[in-house]
Amino acid sequence: MDAFKLMKELRVNYEQEVDYLPKETGLSLIESTSQDDSRISAKCRDAKVEDLWSLTSFFGYSTQTFVLAVNLLDRFLAMMRIQPKHLSCVSLSCLHMAAKVTEEECNLTPTDELIRIGQCRFTVSDLCRMEKIVAEKLNFKCKAITALTFLHLYHQITLSHSTDRKETLSLEKLEAQLKACLCRISFSKAKPSVLALSLMRQEIEAVQSEDMLEIASHIQRHLKIADGELLLWSERVAQCLSDYASPECSKPNHKRLQWIVSRRTAQNLHSSYRSIPELPTIPEGCWDESESEDSCEDVMSSGEESLSSSLGSDAEGRFFPLHLRRQKHRQHLDA
Repeated sequence: MDAFKLMKELRVNYEQEVDYLPKETGLSLIESTSQDDSRISAKCRDAKVEDLWSLTSFFGYSTQTFVLAVNLLDRFLAMMRIQPKHLSCVSLSCLHMAAKVTEEECNLTPTDELIRIGQCRFTVSDLCRMEKIVAEKLNFKCKAITALTFLHLYHQITLSHSTDRKETLSLEKLEAQLKACLCRISFSKAKPSVLALSLMRQEIEAVQSEDMLEIASHIQRHLKIADGELLLWSERVAQCLSDYASPECSKPNHKRLQWIVSRRTAQNLHSSYRSIPELPTIPEGCWDESESEDSCEDVMSSGEESLSSSLGSDAEGRFFPLHLRRQKHRQHLDA
């Protein structure tokens, strides 16, 4: 695609991005919710996004699938009042919806396997009904404009205009950094165009390319992004990645995910995962506040353990640099 068409596509996406943003009032309400409340808290949401990352890596799904799933999840959570016990079903529904849009049909994970590997306690019927609810509430068709949309466009524009061929930006590294940011609900408040530009500028400054820095400035002027807004999110991005790189940060590993699919465990699960679920049928519409006030911790302790400590191999290293390949996990399955 030539430079003119790239800039035109960039402008079109910039004008439409507001249609795919979560409601900021809903996100703020989640951030202000305590862990022992009957609503979803920020910590509970972040843990579930890390679970989605784990499953995305495990099944060999693309970054596009993960980012779209997070977008659907945040938009739904910011719109609907749901209880923590329903969060697993909502999040897995968003992942399945995203995968059906972005992945090849032959690569889609069967629904029952998705539920089993996700350690969830609901049925295929529950998942299908929840997908319908999410799709109706969000008026979801087949796409969403996300930070990844802009990240890819910025990367293409930068490469097409840059005269410095010695320095190149790693799109894989940028995608990994974006995934790290999306694990914090605060970044869902950022405009996708601004978040993506913040990530790209930071990487350009790291490689010290004046040529690319000028291109980034040109993109900023073209989209009329205010300096203050870009600086604010650039600082937050830098802090997020710095926190992750620090030794104090608890680094996830994928040992638990490997254990789940070991031969012995698979045999044990095979006879039990089809048993009658403890989770009641999920109602349509808004959740009734009079329902059980199980906390997120209660749900996790009752069997739906968080997979956040088992992110794929793209969670290893300083900036989650590589994604876990499907072939690697097939080797574990055959072990």
